[in-house]
Amino acid sequence: MAELKTKKNNSSVDKFIESIPDFDTRNDCWALLNMMKQITKAEPQMWGESIIGFGNYHYKYESGREGDWFITGFSPRKQNLTLYVMTGFGEYELLLKKLGKHKTGKSCLYIHKLDDVDINVLKELITKSYKTFSTKNN
Repeated sequence: MAELKTKKNNSSVDKFIESIPDFDTRNDCWALLNMMKQITKAEPQMWGESIIGFGNYHYKYESGREGDWFITGFSPRKQNLTLYVMTGFGEYELLLKKLGKHKTGKSCLYIHKLDDVDINVLKELITKSYKTFSTKNN
């Protein structure tokens, strides 16, 4: 079985954000960092070279594959900001409808910039996702 390449490490979150060349993206990352720290009450950790994660859980699939991952986080990508938000709580779809300009993947929320979304809805989405998933995995 292939080993997961993206792992938690001791790289500096602050240095990573400061290295982001685009001023607006860097500022959005500082805002997301502060928002997620406040919501999760967890310290951010670098996962791989470009993901900032909060919280931790261990997963194990029926296939036997298992590993560790963060509960919520984000990564500044070339095209957009990728937010990792767990699905599976009742109000997920309703909150997405209120959020503003975005796209979704399996557990990813893609936004171009924070100004494109309703920050209060984003906070609620992250809060409910984090609380729901933290409760399920304790």
